[in-house]
Amino acid sequence: MRKSPGHQKDPDHLVREQPLGLWMKVEVDGDVIADSIDVVQLVEDRNPVRYYFPREDVAMHRLVRSDTTSDCPYKGRATYYSLQLASGLLRDAAWSYEAPYEEHQGLRGRVAFWEENIPGLLIEPKL
Repeated sequence: MRKSPGHQKDPDHLVREQPLGLWMKVEVDGDVIADSIDVVQLVEDRNPVRYYFPREDVAMHRLVRSDTTSDCPYKGRATYYSLQLASGLLRDAAWSYEAPYEEHQGLRGRVAFWEENIPGLLIEPKL
């Protein structure tokens, strides 16, 4: 495991992950994509709150790994997935940290969704 270069350079930058403790779901146009009580909430300076779902609670058969990656100096390299819906493929709709930096091992193997980029997507408590 490697230490985050971002936290080393800017130790005051907030990146906090915590178990949410609520049953959450991800739904697109009435179709449930993720459903879990084991959700990690990530709060990071200058970013929207994100929710990371364990893969076993995500309809991974609906996600298609894309060639897109991005590097976060705090969390590590993200790999992206497109979401297959009846209406078509939503490119790079979700991402995951396969090998996050040491400070963010709680994100390993979890999937988050681009809530603001997916029309009709809801991430909300399950009632």
